Amino acid sequence: MNFDLSEDQQMFADTAKQFSDSELLPNAAKWDQEHIFPKEVIAKAGELGFCALYTPEEAGGLNLSRLDSSIIFEQLAMGCTATTAMMTIHNMATWMIATWGKDSVKDAWCPSLVTGEKLASYCLTEPGSGSDAASLRTSAKKDGDHYIVNGSKVFISGAGATDILVVMVRTGEAGAKGISALAIPADLDGVIYGKAEEKLGWNAQPTRQITFDNVKVPVGNLLGNEGEGFSMAMKGLDGGRINIATCSIGTAQQALNSAMEYMQEREQFGKPLAAFQGLQFKLADMATELVAARQLVRLAAYKLDQNDSEKTAYCAMAKRFATDIGFQVCDAALQIHGGYGYIKEYPLERHFRDVRVHQILEGTNEIMRVIIARRLLTIGAGQLL
Repeated sequence: MNFDLSEDQQMFADTAKQFSDSELLPNAAKWDQEHIFPKEVIAKAGELGFCALYTPEEAGGLNLSRLDSSIIFEQLAMGCTATTAMMTIHNMATWMIATWGKDSVKDAWCPSLVTGEKLASYCLTEPGSGSDAASLRTSAKKDGDHYIVNGSKVFISGAGATDILVVMVRTGEAGAKGISALAIPADLDGVIYGKAEEKLGWNAQPTRQITFDNVKVPVGNLLGNEGEGFSMAMKGLDGGRINIATCSIGTAQQALNSAMEYMQEREQFGKPLAAFQGLQFKLADMATELVAARQLVRLAAYKLDQNDSEKTAYCAMAKRFATDIGFQVCDAALQIHGGYGYIKEYPLERHFRDVRVHQILEGTNEIMRVIIARRLLTIGAGQLL
């Protein structure tokens, strides 16, 4: 096994780092404080292909592997966690439209989605169904050449500022088999947006509830076939867990870098903080755990790329471990900064706030443990590990 990045992967990382350092990092604090959604900067990222990393080439995407995409997202997250997270969501929704959309839908939307000129949101969670996605209630009833959509989605990233919505709806029986996916233009009559939620973090992207009130959606906007929506959602979640874990890794790495720099500059009792063995031990633990988390994320991404039979379990492991470690590293980095870590002049409190939600998204980490444990009990630890 070769754990070194290939020449292409190093080039991807370098390009992403240059963009992150020039476009994201200098603006992240302002975007967070003033709740600015930087659509123009996301469009600049689209010029580099970052809005369609694993979208098929025939739809205008780069068709990169999930591992390559993770390497890029990590560098971007070091600049701005919230903006990168929104880009990962847009990537997932664009990939879904390009993979399962009818030619008419792909022709109408993919050219502007892959460039970031237009943006997409992903709508799965409802007021009464979070981790239990199969119980969703938003309905789509066929009426001639249209579906009539009614229901609500909550905690939708980008809602009110994006152009198309990938929406999981119920077209049939109760349970997973009755779920389908629709691509719904965000400005159709009857699409109603709630207030922008006041959140702990991720302030550089809006989060709203969306209500669908007798929204007429052409039947041609169905992604795949009726009843395939839950399968699409689960495939999306495997990749989404890699993406959100990667955002935690990138943010934690930036926090660790800040802590190391601060320890060398800050002096107490006549010597730099870096000279105190207790803090050296803390720094060593942070780095060790972060490297372990990164390798697990990349292993899971590789399993997903290879369509390994245990890819879902590995993605759950990576998401659980990396988001927990990412939060712990950001917390420890804030503590190393003392009181300065708690004020907005330094980025540590923003890192701390932004990564906290990663432990909840794409299924809570408790759900990740259930996925892993059930698989272990089914096939045995030796077969999985």
